[in-house]
Amino acid sequence: MSLHTYCTFYIDNFFFGVEVEKVQEIVRYQEMTRVPLAPEVVRGLINLRGQIVVAIDLRRQLGLPDRTDDHKPMNVIVRTADGPVSLLVDDIGDVVEVDPDQFDSPPDTLQGIARELIRGVYKFEGRLLLVLDIERATAVSAAA
Repeated sequence: MSLHTYCTFYIDNFFFGVEVEKVQEIVRYQEMTRVPLAPEVVRGLINLRGQIVVAIDLRRQLGLPDRTDDHKPMNVIVRTADGPVSLLVDDIGDVVEVDPDQFDSPPDTLQGIARELIRGVYKFEGRLLLVLDIERATAVSAAA
Protein backbone atom coordinates (compact mmCIF):
# COMPACT_ATOMS: atom_id res chain seq x y z
CA MET A 1 0.00 0.00 0.00
CA SER A 2 1.36 3.38 -1.00
CA LEU A 3 0.65 6.32 1.30
CA HIS A 4 0.00 9.85 0.02
CA THR A 5 2.07 12.64 1.57
CA TYR A 6 0.70 16.14 2.19
CA CYS A 7 2.17 19.41 3.36
CA THR A 8 -0.43 20.84 5.75
CA PHE A 9 -1.34 24.37 6.76
CA TYR A 10 -4.06 26.31 8.52
CA ILE A 11 -6.40 29.03 7.30
CA ASP A 12 -8.79 30.34 9.94
CA ASN A 13 -9.98 27.16 11.71
CA PHE A 14 -9.53 24.96 8.64
CA PHE A 15 -6.82 22.32 8.18
CA PHE A 16 -5.62 22.07 4.56
CA GLY A 17 -3.17 19.93 2.68
CA VAL A 18 -1.45 19.94 -0.70
CA GLU A 19 0.53 17.12 -2.24
CA VAL A 20 4.08 17.47 -0.97
CA GLU A 21 5.51 16.95 -4.46
CA LYS A 22 3.72 20.13 -5.62
CA VAL A 23 5.32 22.23 -2.87
CA GLN A 24 8.53 23.98 -3.87
CA GLU A 25 9.22 25.51 -0.45
CA ILE A 26 7.81 27.24 2.61
CA VAL A 27 8.88 30.85 3.20
CA ARG A 28 8.21 33.22 6.09
CA TYR A 29 6.34 36.44 5.42
CA GLN A 30 7.78 38.47 2.54
CA GLU A 31 7.15 42.10 1.71
CA MET A 32 4.84 42.28 -1.30
CA THR A 33 4.56 44.75 -4.14
CA ARG A 34 0.91 45.53 -4.87
CA VAL A 35 -0.37 44.99 -8.39
CA PRO A 36 -2.74 47.75 -9.60
CA LEU A 37 -6.09 46.49 -10.94
CA ALA A 38 -5.30 42.87 -9.96
CA PRO A 39 -8.13 40.67 -8.64
CA GLU A 40 -8.70 41.00 -4.89
CA VAL A 41 -7.20 37.54 -4.21
CA VAL A 42 -3.82 38.67 -5.57
CA ARG A 43 -2.14 40.32 -2.59
CA GLY A 44 0.96 41.23 -4.59
CA LEU A 45 4.26 40.02 -5.97
CA ILE A 46 7.15 38.69 -3.93
CA ASN A 47 10.79 38.43 -4.93
CA LEU A 48 11.97 34.88 -4.33
CA ARG A 49 15.73 34.92 -4.87
CA GLY A 50 15.34 37.00 -8.02
CA GLN A 51 12.22 35.23 -9.28
CA ILE A 52 8.97 37.25 -9.24
CA VAL A 53 6.14 35.16 -7.77
CA VAL A 54 2.43 36.03 -7.52
CA ALA A 55 1.07 35.82 -3.95
CA ILE A 56 -2.54 34.62 -3.69
CA ASP A 57 -4.34 35.09 -0.38
CA LEU A 58 -6.20 31.84 0.27
CA ARG A 59 -8.40 33.57 2.86
CA ARG A 60 -9.75 35.82 0.13
CA GLN A 61 -9.90 32.97 -2.38
CA LEU A 62 -12.05 31.01 0.10
CA GLY A 63 -14.27 34.00 0.97
CA LEU A 64 -12.99 34.25 4.56
CA PRO A 65 -12.31 37.52 6.41
CA ASP A 66 -8.81 39.01 6.10
CA ARG A 67 -6.30 38.11 8.80
CA THR A 68 -5.45 40.79 11.34
CA ASP A 69 -2.49 43.07 10.65
CA ASP A 70 -0.57 41.67 13.61
CA HIS A 71 -0.60 38.15 12.12
CA LYS A 72 1.65 37.94 9.06
CA PRO A 73 0.91 35.16 6.57
CA MET A 74 3.32 32.38 5.62
CA ASN A 75 4.08 31.58 1.96
CA VAL A 76 3.55 28.07 0.63
CA ILE A 77 5.28 28.18 -2.75
CA VAL A 78 3.63 25.65 -5.05
CA ARG A 79 4.51 24.53 -8.55
CA THR A 80 1.81 25.12 -11.17
CA ALA A 81 1.70 24.75 -14.94
CA ASP A 82 2.39 28.52 -15.14
CA GLY A 83 5.35 28.43 -12.72
CA PRO A 84 5.63 28.95 -8.97
CA VAL A 85 2.82 30.67 -7.06
CA SER A 86 2.76 31.69 -3.39
CA LEU A 87 -0.27 30.68 -1.37
CA LEU A 88 -0.64 32.94 1.66
CA VAL A 89 -1.72 30.87 4.68
CA ASP A 90 -2.11 31.57 8.41
CA ASP A 91 0.20 28.87 9.82
CA ILE A 92 2.16 25.87 8.62
CA GLY A 93 1.34 22.39 9.87
CA ASP A 94 3.28 19.15 9.48
CA VAL A 95 3.98 16.81 6.62
CA VAL A 96 1.52 13.93 7.02
CA GLU A 97 1.03 10.58 5.35
CA VAL A 98 -2.46 9.28 4.71
CA ASP A 99 -3.96 6.12 3.31
CA PRO A 100 -5.47 6.89 -0.14
CA ASP A 101 -8.31 4.46 0.69
CA GLN A 102 -9.47 6.95 3.36
CA PHE A 103 -9.99 9.74 0.77
CA ASP A 104 -13.59 10.98 0.69
CA SER A 105 -15.58 13.56 -1.27
CA PRO A 106 -16.01 17.06 0.21
CA PRO A 107 -18.68 17.19 2.93
CA ASP A 108 -22.07 18.71 2.10
CA THR A 109 -21.43 21.37 4.75
CA LEU A 110 -18.70 22.85 2.55
CA GLN A 111 -20.43 25.48 0.43
CA GLY A 112 -19.69 28.07 -2.27
CA ILE A 113 -16.24 28.71 -3.67
CA ALA A 114 -14.61 26.59 -0.94
CA ARG A 115 -16.38 23.50 -2.31
CA GLU A 116 -14.93 24.16 -5.77
CA LEU A 117 -11.39 24.49 -4.39
CA ILE A 118 -11.42 21.27 -2.35
CA ARG A 119 -10.72 17.97 -4.12
CA GLY A 120 -11.71 15.89 -1.12
CA VAL A 121 -11.03 15.18 2.53
CA TYR A 122 -9.33 12.77 4.90
CA LYS A 123 -10.62 12.18 8.41
CA PHE A 124 -7.53 12.92 10.43
CA GLU A 125 -7.10 12.82 14.22
CA GLY A 126 -10.51 14.28 15.08
CA ARG A 127 -10.53 16.83 12.25
CA LEU A 128 -10.82 16.95 8.50
CA LEU A 129 -7.81 17.42 6.25
CA LEU A 130 -9.14 19.40 3.28
CA VAL A 131 -7.16 18.60 0.12
CA LEU A 132 -6.72 21.80 -1.87
CA ASP A 133 -6.96 21.72 -5.67
CA ILE A 134 -3.80 23.70 -6.54
CA GLU A 135 -4.79 24.53 -10.12
CA ARG A 136 -8.20 25.89 -9.10
CA ALA A 137 -6.86 27.71 -6.04
CA THR A 138 -4.24 29.52 -8.14
CA ALA A 139 -6.63 30.42 -10.97
CA VAL A 140 -7.16 34.11 -10.21
CA SER A 141 -9.60 34.64 -13.05
CA ALA A 142 -12.16 32.54 -11.12
CA ALA A 143 -12.16 35.11 -8.34
CA ALA A 144 -11.89 38.24 -10.49
